[in-house]
Amino acid sequence: MSDLSVKENRSSSTTRSTRAPIAYGVYLRRAFVIGYLGLLVAWPVSLVVWHTFADGNHLATALADPTVIFALQMSLVVAFWAVLINTVFGVAISLLLVHHEFLGKRVLSALIDLPLSVSPVVIGLALVLAYGPRDGFFAGPLNALGIQIIFSVPGIIMATAFVSLPLVIREVIPVLKEVGTDQELAARSLGANGWQTFWRITLPSIKWALIYGVVLSLARSLGEFGAVKIVSGNITGQTQTATLVVEDKYLEFEQGTAYATSFLLTLVAVAALVIVTIIRPKEHADGN
Repeated sequence: MSDLSVKENRSSSTTRSTRAPIAYGVYLRRAFVIGYLGLLVAWPVSLVVWHTFADGNHLATALADPTVIFALQMSLVVAFWAVLINTVFGVAISLLLVHHEFLGKRVLSALIDLPLSVSPVVIGLALVLAYGPRDGFFAGPLNALGIQIIFSVPGIIMATAFVSLPLVIREVIPVLKEVGTDQELAARSLGANGWQTFWRITLPSIKWALIYGVVLSLARSLGEFGAVKIVSGNITGQTQTATLVVEDKYLEFEQGTAYATSFLLTLVAVAALVIVTIIRPKEHADGN
């Protein structure tokens, strides 16, 4: 019995000694990740918040500026329409890519990721070349119909929708693949039509993925700068969004207003992510 207890003590001490480096390695990796995110994300963003309130309430000054108010309203309108367009299109294209096989499917899937690999400035320039009022490819038909896209709100919405295009799709597609088509086939076998199957089976199954995609698309839309600057013309009080106001105010040595506007944009994006995380059911957060 004594020999057995000695062996057990040795095995337990060996187990503890092998577990200790593993535990230290986990802690080290966690510290590295937290430190990296802190220096790259949390610390710079916290500095924006600090400078917004450090030497006076610049937030009140910004909210009293008509230029800033118009730009914030413009950003919200543009973000709303861009998110709406990408939500409808994103769900439709996700269903097409997951549930159907067709020629050119891989090419279409690759094109969806194009906005993530191309500079937003290039996207804005491409839209100007296509829809510009003077030398654009569609300038003749658009001018004949009296439609102006570039240097107007439709062009800003188009550019914003373009750069945030993949976010909803890439959130919805993995969930659709995981859920499969068994429930949809069962619903159709019981007499449900396409819309009934979508509203009662498909949409509830992708609900949280769709919400996360919408939130990411909203944050991306509110923060877009490069493409919007090219297609908008940056006309104060007409086509200027909040990100463009931040640049203008900073260059005009109104840094406090620039910090406050940046703070508002960050606050909306972070608040949306926090709200979704709080209201999301625990089983979805742990699983899907």
